[in-house]
Amino acid sequence: MRGTDLLAFALLIAAAGPAFAQTSSTGIKLDGDKPIQIESDKLEVREQENKAIFTGNVSVVQGTTLMKAGVMTVFYAKDAGGEKASGSQQIDRLEVSNKVYIKSEKQVATGDEGTFDVKSNTFTLKGKEVVLTDGGNVAQGCSLIVNTVTGRSQLDGCRVKAGTGRVKVQLAPANQGN
Repeated sequence: MRGTDLLAFALLIAAAGPAFAQTSSTGIKLDGDKPIQIESDKLEVREQENKAIFTGNVSVVQGTTLMKAGVMTVFYAKDAGGEKASGSQQIDRLEVSNKVYIKSEKQVATGDEGTFDVKSNTFTLKGKEVVLTDGGNVAQGCSLIVNTVTGRSQLDGCRVKAGTGRVKVQLAPANQGN
């Protein structure tokens, strides 16, 4: 998989798909052969730091899937000698922040910031409130962790003072919201 495909895959599948796998028959529809379009107000490449920073109205589109954020930073992998891995497509991790919005078909995930770690195939979406919707189904918490290989996801509640918070889920009747 090319690095640009991995970028879209990480951001677009991870947050929206597995969390609602049991409530959605359509799931995320991505096609590795479809082009990926990235737009932002500014792109800064810092070769010495092995990263690229997209800022201002960042939009990533592949097929019917869309990701928006205020900032997206792409960290490139280094080889054993500390140099950037061969080819500029080797991505180590991605970070998105400033209101993250991910949509595919009827599924939407929102949060304040997210990270995708390529080595562990793990996407984390965090915020004051992380909201996942699939048709009329809604889940809320403050931290979503998704393994994009296994499809396993975990939504944690928001901490309230010294205690732990709770996850909130609202499921629509089968004949509504779909």
